[in-house]
Amino acid sequence: MRTRLLGAAATAGVFLLAACGSGQATGNGSSAAPSSGAGGVVQLKMTAGFTGGDRGSYEGLVKTFNETHPNIHVTMEIQPWDSIAQTLPAAWGTGQGPDLATPNFDPSIVAKYVETSSVLSLNAFKGAGEGQIDTANLAPAALGAFTVGDNLYAVPANMATLQLYYNKALFKAAGIATPPATSKDLKADAISLTKSSDGVYGLALADHETIQMWPVLQWMDGADIVGTDKCAVIDSAASVATLKEWSDLVIKNGISPVGLTGAEADSLFSAGKAAMEINGPWAADAYTKAGVDFGVASIPVGSAGPVTLASTVPLMIGKGTQHPQEAAAFLSWWTGQDAQRQFALASGFPPVRTDMAGDAKLAANAVVQAFASALPSAKLYLPGVPNATKVDSEVYVPLIGEITRGADVAASAKAAATAINGLTGCTS
Repeated sequence: MRTRLLGAAATAGVFLLAACGSGQATGNGSSAAPSSGAGGVVQLKMTAGFTGGDRGSYEGLVKTFNETHPNIHVTMEIQPWDSIAQTLPAAWGTGQGPDLATPNFDPSIVAKYVETSSVLSLNAFKGAGEGQIDTANLAPAALGAFTVGDNLYAVPANMATLQLYYNKALFKAAGIATPPATSKDLKADAISLTKSSDGVYGLALADHETIQMWPVLQWMDGADIVGTDKCAVIDSAASVATLKEWSDLVIKNGISPVGLTGAEADSLFSAGKAAMEINGPWAADAYTKAGVDFGVASIPVGSAGPVTLASTVPLMIGKGTQHPQEAAAFLSWWTGQDAQRQFALASGFPPVRTDMAGDAKLAANAVVQAFASALPSAKLYLPGVPNATKVDSEVYVPLIGEITRGADVAASAKAAATAINGLTGCTS
């Protein structure tokens, strides 16, 4: 899930993806002459960017699908996200490429593929019957992000939330009995747990090449980056105050190293050199293997009430597929209860469904439960914001880098707001 997992990708040619495709589409998104493999088995190609430690969980889903669907076979090719971003738009835009793909880790990418009319609407496949997509029981935040106009164009390949990992041994050594419950406690504990002489930090706080942590710190106390009107609010009084407080904790109190990547933050926690880290379910297995005695707690509650960040990856059908019905059947199965139970138990991710709270097997898994419990208070980062990727990479990430190195927060936030409004088209 994390952008830290992208890695440097060798650029693949468009024709490589085209070779994995299903042929030229007709106007309704299906070929005039669909082809099947040996024995009449429909062959589907899927491109995905799951290169991280949770890769096996996704591969396990595809394997189970193939074993339980003798008439459909899915071949999943894993590529780095940036490689997919370079090749998939042109391939799908010409009716070629894979039948299925996760085009990006950013949910807002869906609109780009809709603009080029290269992705299939899923409206015809919604329902509760066999082979239909049960949208009534899928996470509303994800469906909202994947809907353009009145059409649904993707299902969630996953749904993750962020929670607070804490090192039990470091808490015990500092005389702190429980993880922080409020934003005030979080700040106080981060200071108390920082032991500069031992090279121990209270909080491993990454600011780039990572799923975003800083927005959660802002949201806790009612601040934000962009408002509902798509205009910047990063320079509001609440945002400036929150950013000033947290950047001071980094600069003056040394609660976290400056300029950490996500991977570096993970390494600190794995090595027992950070007492806390905001992270997702994908990190649990690595921390367990590193021998860290950790707990997972809810994000501390601030003045704005419970809140955390949700992330989701869109899983879409290319409009050029020759097998829309079979591709939709795969999406139906992927988001169904059996597949989501298997995936949650293998990965630690919560299910993408809202009707599995009483599932006995999931209830027995502490990590799954911890992250699933955050779904009601979770929200997406920059949902529906025009040029959201650029707002993040060109404005927000540099802003955090500047203020944690001593730049004036109010002045930097004002400049960031101007840049954001230029990207979103806000004129008010």
